[in-house]
Amino acid sequence: MTSLTVSGRVAQVLSSYVSDVFGVMGNGNVHFLDAAEKEGLRFTAVRHEGAAIAAADAYYRTSGRLAAGTTTYGPGYTNALTALAEAVQAQIPVVLVTGDAPSSGARPWDVDQTAIAAGLGAATFTVTRDAAGSITQEAVEYALARRTAVVIAIPYDLAAVEAAEEELPVPPAAAAVTDDVDGGLGRAAELLTGAKRPLILAGRGAHLAGAGPELRELADRLGALTAGTALALNLLQGEGYLGVAGGFGTDTAAGLMGEADVVLVAGASLTPFTMRFGHLISPDATVIQIDTAMEPTHPRVDLFVGADVKAAAGGLLRLLDPAAPSEAAASKAAAPKAWRAEALKRLAEGPCHHPGSAETPDGRLDPRALASALDAVLPERRTVVQDGGHFMGWAPMYWRIPRPQDLVMVGTAYQTIGLGLASGVGAARAVDDGNTLVLTAGDGGFLMGLSDLESLVGAASSAVVVIYNDAAYGAEIHQYGSQGLTEKPMLIPEVDFSGIARAIGAESAIIRTLEDLSALQDWIDAGAKGTFVADCRITSSVRAPWMTEWMKAKETAAKATVAS
Repeated sequence: MTSLTVSGRVAQVLSSYVSDVFGVMGNGNVHFLDAAEKEGLRFTAVRHEGAAIAAADAYYRTSGRLAAGTTTYGPGYTNALTALAEAVQAQIPVVLVTGDAPSSGARPWDVDQTAIAAGLGAATFTVTRDAAGSITQEAVEYALARRTAVVIAIPYDLAAVEAAEEELPVPPAAAAVTDDVDGGLGRAAELLTGAKRPLILAGRGAHLAGAGPELRELADRLGALTAGTALALNLLQGEGYLGVAGGFGTDTAAGLMGEADVVLVAGASLTPFTMRFGHLISPDATVIQIDTAMEPTHPRVDLFVGADVKAAAGGLLRLLDPAAPSEAAASKAAAPKAWRAEALKRLAEGPCHHPGSAETPDGRLDPRALASALDAVLPERRTVVQDGGHFMGWAPMYWRIPRPQDLVMVGTAYQTIGLGLASGVGAARAVDDGNTLVLTAGDGGFLMGLSDLESLVGAASSAVVVIYNDAAYGAEIHQYGSQGLTEKPMLIPEVDFSGIARAIGAESAIIRTLEDLSALQDWIDAGAKGTFVADCRITSSVRAPWMTEWMKAKETAAKATVAS
């Protein structure tokens, strides 16, 4: 048997879980990268260590397959921390392979990387010569089981040392799924069959569980309306679908959700944004939550069932009246179906999202009109990746995004910007052949990650980058500029991103009018090969509805604090 180094053993075990590694080479991981290449792992170089984990994160969100990021020790490691925190907060399984201090003790320039990771909520698995393989396996299984980020640390003095032979343990079998806990599923079935206005709200947990077909059948059997969080966009699309729950949805849809008397929350954590800061669900409604969490994730939950969503939805279908219902069961179903029919009529007649204006105070593009025009131009087969920022609602509100995995929103969990380009690199490696990657970013976040525009150009076979360029940090302009605070730190000198993009090898155009999108259309008509950067000059005078909602909630909370 050919001997392996400690780094080689780590790469060997990882190769049974991952096919792609993203990162920057340095002293602490050079031996690992050499071993990874020998194992046949595809390495995609990024230009900033912060992109290593963000790319691996987006790869998972796009494909459902695990990926790894890698950095050197010290500054390489600390550069990756924001993306590591985002993965932990968003519950994304991802692996960071990094160098670390020698096993003999820290050097003057070393920091306590394990303590730093623990502060972010990420566990560190430091490999040894005797157990490099089993520790690596343990780390990956931990990440997958707990849906979180982990760090595999290779001490500097062990990286090139021969690893001991190991008999690796058999990975633990997945725990048996229980689709009824203390009779909770039976009680949920009773509540749903007794509902007059049932609503099923699906989240990312339902998407990851593959529960879409069961939940759609359940909705049809119950006569329920359906909706999804932004991360489960269109999972339940079909008759009765209201769209996105939260600030990206329409007010008409939100009003209908508020009329529900029983709400089944399937794999959604009920964040403040989904809940419209407490206004989405009627205080009189009964809320049932099915989730793999250990306990309810929101105080509004009345009945919690800890279960895999797909298994639980299948269990509910078995507990409901059979497909050929009795006369009594048919009578029970009449009221929900009548409500659904009336609701869909109101939804069709109600106002949609604002189409935007042809003219703005500063003469720049209205982002709403731009978003609508882009939807008509962009290829039908698209995977949308979003950075964080004020602009992030325009794509979910105005674009056709067929499947939940076609919308990747990195940065929202940790409330960060600047990870968009890095995320685009990971998604570009994961998208299906024939899909065009569409990355949306604000000018502030784009400048933060600018070094990895070159990485994206190298990784993507077909990508469109849409920069909402308002020459400002838009979220801060709307939140704090509107309060009278000085806008000077919130402004950005207008950058010619088109010129930068061409210098790096992308095609590009400045979009000042909707007619200027003809340059993008020409690129698409020519085959949409490579990367096209659309530097869209938008106005900062249009505030996104979700931002208005957030600001009102903050103001209300501040007044309540003062009153108390």
